[in-house]
Order: sequence, then structure tokens, then C-alpha cells
Amino acid sequence: MNSMLRKSVLGIAGLAVAGGLAAGPLNHDTTTTGTTTPAAVQADKPDTGALTPHGVQGAQSRIDLNAEQTSNAKAIIAATKKTGMDERAAVVSIATALQESKLENLGHLGDRNDHDSQGLFQQRPSSGWGTVEQITDPEYATTAFLNGLKQIDGWKDLPLTVAAQKVQVSAYPDHYAQWEQQAADLVTQHWNS
Repeated sequence: MNSMLRKSVLGIAGLAVAGGLAAGPLNHDTTTTGTTTPAAVQADKPDTGALTPHGVQGAQSRIDLNAEQTSNAKAIIAATKKTGMDERAAVVSIATALQESKLENLGHLGDRNDHDSQGLFQQRPSSGWGTVEQITDPEYATTAFLNGLKQIDGWKDLPLTVAAQKVQVSAYPDHYAQWEQQAADLVTQHWNS
């Protein structure tokens, strides 16, 4: 290992230890650059196995996201971190919001509205989710969803669509699964951004 790379590795490991994180063993990835990369440098992306522990269920859907939708995905991730929950919780949340609103913070849709459902998660004020102002606030809506998720014993061990359905109580309980891969991709891309 050349001295410049060694200093870089030691500096990264020192920062990890100083920050309260245990520096792990060095894993080397030579697939893209032909040089070795320490595990601490690779750790900027969540572990794919933790994001989709059951693999994805069924056929997957994907949509192109505009700036607002991407911003809403980032807001869900930020709210998930703020509640102290992990990347898997963010995947479940984003997949749910993809199904419910395509990550658009929807207001009242008139005749097309499902009762009084609004926001990213299509939560209903009449069902106790909060006021219209609250459920159309991405941080509040995500936190409300995650508080529901926390109440489900063993939610991490459930397939995504089952965990989401237990919180949302949707008329279409199997539809959440189709967004798991895109949700995992968004968490991978934005968890540390």
C-alpha cells in the first residue's frame, strides 16, 4: 500500500473512531479503478441486503421522478433519519408514498379524492392522521407513517407490502410491493447526500 493511500485510510479510520463509529476491516474493491478502496470509503452507500432483506416481491414498477418528487423522497429519508430509524424504514416509507401519491404531495383532489386523503401517504384527517396542514408536510406525514410502522411487532421481518399495509390499511394491499426496487434505489442514492 503506498504511503499516500495508507495515510488516507488511516485518516478515514481515525475520523470514524473519533465520531464514535468502529472502523471495520478493509475490504478491497478493484472492479472499477484497478486500485484498492478501503471499506470506510465504500460505506457511503447503504447495504443492499438491508434495504431489501426479502428480495423484491413480484413485478416491479418504476417512474421517472421530477425535481419535486426527488425532493419528497429526500424529505422522507431525512425524516426517517430524524426519527432514528434505519434505511429499511426509509425503503418501506418511500415505496408506500410511491404507491399512494407517486411521491407527489397531493392536496384535496375533489371528485377524484379518496374521502379526505391527502399528502404523500394519502393520510386522512378524519382517521386521526393529523390536520390537512400536518399531513401535507412531508416531515410530519413521514413521521406519522413511521410511528405507525414502529407499532407493528417484527415489521423488519415482514415483506414490505405487508408492513406497509398494516400501517395504511389500503383497499389494495398488494400494490406496495411493486415499488420496492425503486424505493431501495432512491435510498441508496440519497441516504448520505
